[in-house]
Amino acid sequence: MKIATEKSMRHPPMNYRIVRLKEVQRMTGLSRSTIYTQIAKGNFPKQIRLTGARSVGWHEQAVIEWIESRQQT
Repeated sequence: MKIATEKSMRHPPMNYRIVRLKEVQRMTGLSRSTIYTQIAKGNFPKQIRLTGARSVGWHEQAVIEWIESRQQT
């Protein structure tokens, strides 16, 4: 399954959710530092900026697709 990229998630489906870091950690089992390390390496979906200077989230579908891609390897 194809991993959702920042470009492909610019116009996500109407039934999408934005999940915050704690939910991403729960979904993946990864720590905060591992998530950000994998983002820096290009191996995990990039976060998106929400309201406020420090508020970020992830497209839930991008995280789900990342999880599914890991199960195939």
